[in-house]
Amino acid sequence: MRKRTAILSTTLFAASTVVAALASPTQAQPYPTRPITIVVPFAAGGGNDILARLLGQHMGRALGQQFVIENRGGAAGTIGARAIAKATPDGYTLMVGHSGLFAMAPGLYGSNAGYDPRKDFAPIGLIASYQQILVVHPSLPVRSIADLIALAKKEPGKITYATAGVGSGSHISTELLTSMAGIKLTHVPYRGSGAVQGDLVGGHVAMAIQTVPPVIAQIRSGQVRAIAVTGAARSPIFPDLPTVAESGVPGYEAVIHYGMVAPAGTPRPIVARLNAELRAALNTDDVRARIADEGGESLAGTPEQQAIDIDQEETKWGALVRKLGLRAE
Repeated sequence: MRKRTAILSTTLFAASTVVAALASPTQAQPYPTRPITIVVPFAAGGGNDILARLLGQHMGRALGQQFVIENRGGAAGTIGARAIAKATPDGYTLMVGHSGLFAMAPGLYGSNAGYDPRKDFAPIGLIASYQQILVVHPSLPVRSIADLIALAKKEPGKITYATAGVGSGSHISTELLTSMAGIKLTHVPYRGSGAVQGDLVGGHVAMAIQTVPPVIAQIRSGQVRAIAVTGAARSPIFPDLPTVAESGVPGYEAVIHYGMVAPAGTPRPIVARLNAELRAALNTDDVRARIADEGGESLAGTPEQQAIDIDQEETKWGALVRKLGLRAE
């Protein structure tokens, strides 16, 4: 009897130990167990914001958790990027950014950027590439790049151009145009692409170079006039619109890449899970159609491919920033 009692006691103790271990708060839980935040380092309404919300819906459904979009704009996205670089690397704080953030701003701001795009982020995956498009307010008497160059040379500095901020893709792309065309324009920086739209439509600024998503509705409604696209080839959604290069500025090209990252040090299994769901989202019919309808090309791939892309983009655009002698104040 004593032997049976001892065996029973030992069995109950072992069982209770297993239950306690499973219930322990230190025991690893399946990821994710709570909402995930995607930081968009620009104001609402821009290309980063549109993609973050679209992908967040798909990834949230697949992972069984809500994706919360947090717009944290300022200083060409470097404020939001700096926050991500310092965030806890647990997979619950992510960022959607683009070439302006990963490749242009670091060279323009130098150490003041507060992050190293190669070291401070864990790449999750590329999202898409987008041509940009040069648009003007209808009151500006230009209908081509040749017209714009002629007017700018006649009245140096009179034409204003809006951007998503100093060091943003729209800023560097316009500076590249002014340098190659030999013209002078006046820069009016905003806190993101979305913030540009009101003043551009209202005629408070004369022109802007932007990715297609934030401005496509205004183009189609006639609130702004599209002049040219910035890629090496014409856009399939605006086939009659020439490239800047074929319009009088040979060799000009400015294409923006978008991607998703986490803070450096995020566990590899979490990065792999997020990459799998990001790629799955990018392969859905509605996401592919939305990107294509706005002039983009899906770039679904691995974290390693995004790391290579960040390195190559920073090398290319960083060299341009140095060549043009651009520095943020």
